[in-house]
Amino acid sequence: MAINVRMVEIPKEFHEALPILQKIESAGYEAYFVGGSVRDTILQRPIHDVDIATSAYPSEVKSLFKRTVDTGIEHGTVMILDHGTGYEVTTFRTESGYQDYRRPDKVTFVRSLKEDLKRRDFTINALALSENGQITDLFGGLDDMKKRIIRAVGDPNERFNEDALRMMRAVRFASQLDFRIENATLAGIRRHSELLEKIAVERSHTEFVKMMLGVDAENGLNIMLETNLYQHVPVLGNYLPQLKAIVASKFQLTNEVQVWSLLSFKFGFSASQISTFLKKWKTANKIINDVILTTELLFSIARGEVSNSILYHAGAENVDNAVVITADSTKTSGLKERYNNLPIKNKKQLQITGGELIKRGVLKPSPQLGKVLDTLEHNVVAGTIPNQQEKLVKAAINFLNED
Repeated sequence: MAINVRMVEIPKEFHEALPILQKIESAGYEAYFVGGSVRDTILQRPIHDVDIATSAYPSEVKSLFKRTVDTGIEHGTVMILDHGTGYEVTTFRTESGYQDYRRPDKVTFVRSLKEDLKRRDFTINALALSENGQITDLFGGLDDMKKRIIRAVGDPNERFNEDALRMMRAVRFASQLDFRIENATLAGIRRHSELLEKIAVERSHTEFVKMMLGVDAENGLNIMLETNLYQHVPVLGNYLPQLKAIVASKFQLTNEVQVWSLLSFKFGFSASQISTFLKKWKTANKIINDVILTTELLFSIARGEVSNSILYHAGAENVDNAVVITADSTKTSGLKERYNNLPIKNKKQLQITGGELIKRGVLKPSPQLGKVLDTLEHNVVAGTIPNQQEKLVKAAINFLNED
């Protein structure tokens, strides 16, 4: 049943885009704000992307504006640049033939808002907002928001066969919004969980990280376990007991490094295992390096043996990451202060350089020069040598004499 509700005041992000809607409508077409921005406005959450849907076909949209970019023309999407900010405008469409369980084989442009909304994934995303604040809800999305429910539009089996990534999106929304997934939708995820293997790892990666950063991440991860989704992403299928322990730990994370560090720590991974694990997830090299450093620090905290060297090599951000993950102030008390009080935070702060040692005739250019600098760095961090140039030169000479 169609429900039309008027929003008293629309947010500034929509106000700024109103000239786009008004120009399309003045030409005789329909135009609405749609998708996540409408959902988040109703839930009083921050808006990220403002998406517009219209009955105008792409060629008709392009004829109305001076500056456009064909960002996804085959799917009816045109970016309009006329007003400083780029806004993506997509023609109402129907889709069919999802042979790869992700992208439609056929897209048909239509003039009907209802036909466009019924291809959406979940009822809370199948809402349209007009320029005067009128909300069109054809599938009970507003009621589901009140009940804090994630429900597929129509038959969940069809929705997940069309796009298997929607299963991970459901879990992510449950975590981010602190909603529950209604029974038929949950059963559809459980029934089709293996289809997630058809999806590019990069896309599952994005949804998984967002899920793990949600306000109710334990719920999201638990749903992955209950529906067997965890068996159809890289590596996690081998660690059910550890994943159950993580769910029970009531964690709250704030960035991607913390996500992978928590898992790597609970899985007991070495540096090489972390690298292998995260490469399977197509994770960026910088993230992998920070996860290795954070996890090493976590193991040291667990042993009660946190040296200055471990803190130094971890760096400020990863010390913060380890403190967040540990979530036990009795184990991490004073760690940030100890890091802040280190004599140096990086090698560039060492009051001696290889060039200065060469200039003074202590050493000639050679591999030995790097080893001496490493030794000086280690001792300064440990507090056994002051970070003073003359004392560092003297220490370098002593090291050479000992060899």
